[in-house]
Amino acid sequence: QVQLVESGGGLVQAGGSLRLSCAASASIFSINAMGWYRQAPGKQRELVALTTSGGNTNYADSVKGRFTISRDNAKNTVYLQMNSLKPEDTAVYYCNAYVEFSAMDGMDYWGKGTLVTVSS
Repeated sequence: QVQLVESGGGLVQAGGSLRLSCAASASIFSINAMGWYRQAPGKQRELVALTTSGGNTNYADSVKGRFTISRDNAKNTVYLQMNSLKPEDTAVYYCNAYVEFSAMDGMDYWGKGTLVTVSS
């Protein structure tokens, strides 16, 4: 069981920055991948950024060059640095952890989400 707690959301003007944090209850060494997803009103949840235990990262095209995902293994925490924010970045941001049990079996864990609102 992995518990995830997000923080750092809030209201910011367009062009501003925020840093989201996701603290995990377990060592993130044991977590295969951690990522940030977001869900805007009336839209489906979408992947924003992902980091694997091997150090690989992946970003949605819409945030490339503006957002950076990073991890602090000592603190069991993953961060999302968001720069040059746009109104369309407004959403609830969720932290996700994927733990692989086998090649064909694993489990997703989710935080409760943190709201990011970008005003124009």
